[in-house]
Parts: sequence; C-alpha cells; structure tokens
Amino acid sequence: MKPTHPLPVHHSWPLYERERYFELGQLHGAGTLDAVADMTDLVAHGRSVRAQAGWWECDLENNNRLSWSSEVYDIFSLPRGAAVTREETVALYEDGSRAAMEKLRAYAIKHRRGFTLDVEIRPPSEAPRWMRLIAEPLCVDDKIVKLQGLKFVVPERE
Repeated sequence: MKPTHPLPVHHSWPLYERERYFELGQLHGAGTLDAVADMTDLVAHGRSVRAQAGWWECDLENNNRLSWSSEVYDIFSLPRGAAVTREETVALYEDGSRAAMEKLRAYAIKHRRGFTLDVEIRPPSEAPRWMRLIAEPLCVDDKIVKLQGLKFVVPERE
C-alpha cells in the first residue's frame, strides 16, 4: 500500500530564516556536520511523535559528493558508511518527488535560498515512505559551495 501524507510541505525560504527551519539542530562553520539529537519531537496528525533526524551535505565543488550521518543511511535503508552517489540516491525518490526536489534544489542554488520539502522515497527492499528534506546552501564569499541540512522520516497517517 502506498504511504499517504496529509499535507506535504513544499516551499523555499530566505537564508536569514534558517533558525526557524533548523530548530532540530545547528549548522556551524564552513561545511561541518554537527551532531543532532537521536530523536526529535514532531507534531503529526494532531499528536506528538518521535522521528529520527540526520544531517547531510552535498559538496557542489566536489562532483556532488555526499556526506551523511548514520541516521540518513538508516532512512534510505542503506549500509552505514557505504559510498553513495547523488545519482544513486536521487533514483530512490518517487518520480514526482524527484522532480519537485530537483526544481527546488536548482532554485536554492541559483537564488541562495533554503527549502523544505516532503518527498516520497523507495528504499531498497522496503515499503515507500515520506521523508522531510530541509536544505540550505553554504556560501563562501559569493559562491555556493555546498547544500546541507536535515532529513527525517515523516510519520504515516493512521
């Protein structure tokens, strides 16, 4: 059965609003991934739920090289520490979600904006699920060098 999501999130936001979208953790320095609490409280369907959140980054200057926390590997049901490419990961997104993510990603890079998007992913050998993607560009001088942020599974509707 295909997972359902009641009110998917899909929007772009200016970088000066990053604190609003990164209440789950802090991004510090030039491209470092910081620890985030294992479990994060979310409100879904009128009730409090727990969701595991993980940090990620995509190095735009290094052929879109990905760096993930252990939790992101778990979200995609991939072995922790495995070498994954952006192309392999993007192939796990449902077609409509992939198109929306690519459009917001390009917009974020072009206009120096963060974005939040709920996407449907199809992990290998597991049921599809919804994942919230929170992203922001990392700028060094006038150049965007990375995208970085959080990913976490959005609980299904009961």
